[in-house]
Amino acid sequence: MPDINPQYPDSYSQEDIQAILNLAIANHHTDEELSRQQLWEIAAELDISNSVIQAAEKSWLEQKTIDRQRSAFNLVRRQKFQQKLTKYAIVNTFLASFNFILAGTLSWSLYILLFWGLGVALSGWKAYQSSGEEYERAFQRWSFQNDVKQTVATVWTKVQQVLQA
Repeated sequence: MPDINPQYPDSYSQEDIQAILNLAIANHHTDEELSRQQLWEIAAELDISNSVIQAAEKSWLEQKTIDRQRSAFNLVRRQKFQQKLTKYAIVNTFLASFNFILAGTLSWSLYILLFWGLGVALSGWKAYQSSGEEYERAFQRWSFQNDVKQTVATVWTKVQQVLQA
């Protein structure tokens, strides 16, 4: 195997520095977490201004919140699909059995099985698709509904506290 000695450049682009630091941090085997103060100290050592690190931290927190909401949204969609699939399996097993017992063959129950199955398959495709314009609209609608529910619950709790006082 030939000895490979890479030629190190004299300077690096922003993207290269970020990639190298990401690899170094990922390969740095430590179980301890860094404090927020340490984050700010590292930023100061890298000559990153307080406003830039504060904006980056805020953006990161917002993205983390959105990612958590998306995970919850995906979980809800998939649970609803599983409920539809379970209902489909139970009802169609009954109908197919009923049809087989009465006619000795599957006849009319196949039509129900196929047409309802098409709807269930489309629901499954929709439940496991996590990108695209329709997904974004559904996520925004779900997020808005959750925000409204949370606001109503908060107001209701405050009204109850006032009434109890």
